[in-house]
Amino acid sequence: MGDYVTGPTTHFGYEDVSIETKEGRVREVFESVAGNYDIMNDLMSGGLHRLWKDELLRMTGVEAVAKASRRQAAHNHPADPLMSILDVAGGTGDVAFRFVDAAGCAERSRSSGSDEIKVTVCDINPEMLRVGEKRARDRYGHALLDDTKALSFVEGNAQHLPFDDEQFDLYTIAFGLRNVTDVDMALRDAYRVLKPGGRYLCLEFSHVPNPAFQAIYDAYSFNVIPAVGEMVADDRASYQYLVESIRKFSTQDELKARLEKAGFDNVEYTNMTGGIVAVHSGWKPL
Repeated sequence: MGDYVTGPTTHFGYEDVSIETKEGRVREVFESVAGNYDIMNDLMSGGLHRLWKDELLRMTGVEAVAKASRRQAAHNHPADPLMSILDVAGGTGDVAFRFVDAAGCAERSRSSGSDEIKVTVCDINPEMLRVGEKRARDRYGHALLDDTKALSFVEGNAQHLPFDDEQFDLYTIAFGLRNVTDVDMALRDAYRVLKPGGRYLCLEFSHVPNPAFQAIYDAYSFNVIPAVGEMVADDRASYQYLVESIRKFSTQDELKARLEKAGFDNVEYTNMTGGIVAVHSGWKPL
């Protein structure tokens, strides 16, 4: 596919642009759509993005580990922190809130003032982070963000994250990797910030192997999604870019190979909804 950075230019949808230009153009897209981002996700996917993110949560095992930790605590055994989670390109908090809810952080912080997991949302776009932090405060109050700091929002670039080496147990990125200027650099930095034994999970739009289904999907994507973007967000161009960026992104097998090249072991992927999206999983060796 066309999203490898091998020279001075890369793609912005179907347009070739300089590497320096793409980051700013992507930033403008997400500044434009931030306020309507989650509503548009519902409209574009028919609500399926919620099921895809729920499946991503299930794959992380956060809920199961949290339940085990609570049982341990109930028998007066001190519970170690469950895991340190980094959610990249998750500015509006949609994935991070799933982690917080699954681990019961909000309830525990109100009752005991402590939390078993730490969730850090990192996004390059301050407007997306502003929307996410406001949603978090409206949803949970201030304790999680200000007192226990079980949930935090940090501005940063996926290609060179503002975190120390080997800091996180789990790295997730949902519908963000294809917007990164240099995908391979982002994969290498994900590897850097994960602890040995840590896991990488990427939920991303992918490629439909069935030609008939692909034709239907293309017709919907190129005709309906930009029109809905214009109608709901008064922004056809941004949603045209989002559709084009999906087609330019790696296939499932190409992304698997790129994760392996970055150093990850036991890399595999799971297609959902006929390959419209896929979850790629990899582990940093111990």
